[in-house]
Amino acid sequence: MSNGAPAATAEPEKLSDDFFLARQPILGRDQMLVAFELLFRSANVSTSGVTDDATATASVISHAAQLGMDHVVGQNRAFVNVDAVVLQSDFIRFLDHEKVILEILETVKATDEVIARVRELKELGFVFALDDVISASEDVKKLLPLVDVIKVDLMGVNEAQLTALARVFKGSGKKLLAEKVETRKDFETCKALGFDYFQGYYFARPVVLTGKKIAPSQMAIMGLLDLINSDADTKDIELAVKRDPLISMNLLRLVNTPAAGVSRKIDSVAQALMVLGRKQLQRWLQILLYAQPGGNVEFTSPLLQLATTRGKLLELIVLEVTGKKQQAETAFTVGIMSLMDTLFSMSMPDILNTVAVTDEVREALVSRGGQLGDMLTLIELLEGTHKSPQLKDVMDRLGLSPVQVRDIQLAAFNWVTELSQEVQ
Repeated sequence: MSNGAPAATAEPEKLSDDFFLARQPILGRDQMLVAFELLFRSANVSTSGVTDDATATASVISHAAQLGMDHVVGQNRAFVNVDAVVLQSDFIRFLDHEKVILEILETVKATDEVIARVRELKELGFVFALDDVISASEDVKKLLPLVDVIKVDLMGVNEAQLTALARVFKGSGKKLLAEKVETRKDFETCKALGFDYFQGYYFARPVVLTGKKIAPSQMAIMGLLDLINSDADTKDIELAVKRDPLISMNLLRLVNTPAAGVSRKIDSVAQALMVLGRKQLQRWLQILLYAQPGGNVEFTSPLLQLATTRGKLLELIVLEVTGKKQQAETAFTVGIMSLMDTLFSMSMPDILNTVAVTDEVREALVSRGGQLGDMLTLIELLEGTHKSPQLKDVMDRLGLSPVQVRDIQLAAFNWVTELSQEVQ
């Protein structure tokens, strides 16, 4: 262990090419985004799978200056896993203590050396969480006074154990984070027990309601998308946008962000149509579908974050694999629409009956078929909380290497971050 700062000449080395980045959202009690957990997965192309690996985490932490944490998580905090080896390393100082929460893995033993190191890093401003807690073990008790957040693994406890742990840790004044929250029932149970934060993809799981209707404001946008898809007259599209002042206002907010790639300010719907073109207008209307009905676009909505990230990832994957710009626009649509069953609480086939899409888009969204279906599957696997040997198989079919996938991820995260910061 080193008690001093790293030498002034210490520089991160060239970024390793053999890892993926999984970015999992963490929500508050209002179900808005508050942080991401960053999971770094080492890719061994000689094996059938991709595995979580402390070496991958160490590699990324040591290269944090090159990675650019702001590009990955924006204004949010980042939870980063640390084992005993990473905890004791000097390169952990490359992380911004105001941006990162160090998540002590459940495998770490609370030795005198570990406790001393945690105290030292706390004095430097670092904040700590305990990962995958399923009991008030001796190691947990020793580390408890030094941490701010307790992450309880819902898969490792039953309801009675969960209730008891919540009572003990809330009594200690700690923030509670429920991880592996997979259903709305999980969320409601943990919220009632006083949990502060929630991690898992329950918010993206479709709950289909029989007879559910799309909200009028969303129907107006779907109508606009139909006009664009049917090659309607530009004046008809412009009039349709202007009929809804909220759509017009939000559309102008979006198209004036750096992410839209426009060098001058756009002041009117007519100008937006002229400067952007129909395909770009279609993109921003699809994003608007995720605005609260009758409200503004809020990028703290995890569903909107996930949908826009999927859209950009798919677009960039197509450009990398085929170089075809027209197909990249279609890919963005597939990514955005892939969560509309959750957004509307309707089945995907029922949604696709309300808006004209190509057979290629329908096949990708309904059955994950075709090349776009493979690309969407790849993205869903990268998001996942579980390792899957299928990931390498899909990458091989698409002809993508680990470094290509990671670079695409970072570019997509950066694009969504820029967009969200400008629209706030």
